[in-house]
This record gives sequence, structure tokens and C-alpha cells, in this order.
Amino acid sequence: MKNKVRDLRKELGLRQEDLAAQIQLKGINMERDSISRIEIGTRFVSDFELKIFAEVLGVSVNWLLGIDE
Repeated sequence: MKNKVRDLRKELGLRQEDLAAQIQLKGINMERDSISRIEIGTRFVSDFELKIFAEVLGVSVNWLLGIDE
């Protein structure tokens, strides 16, 4: 998932701060540092956060998990 989030974020022209802000607007407390740690694979993403990531990035949860390739 880490590479998918980073690659898609960059493709959408979002900075880590932008993505964190959009996730916060959905009610999840997320800082830029958390996005960074997710992208390098040192932070776990919970199920409810995964749903919000998919919504904000405009993809399915399955795609983020690598199920729909």
C-alpha cells in the first residue's frame, strides 16, 4: 500500500500536507508525519483510515491493498 499511496498522491499533485489535510476534513486526525511514515512503511493503517484514504484518493480499498491490479 505504501508505494500506491505515494505514487497516487504525487500523480494527483498533492503534497503530504495536502493529503493529511483532506483526511482531516473527513474526521481522521492525521499529520504530515503520519503520511510520511505510511509511505515508507513504518506506520500501520487501520481499517477505518484505509477507507478514508481510498475515498480521498478516489480509488477502491481493494486497489490500495493490491487486490484489484
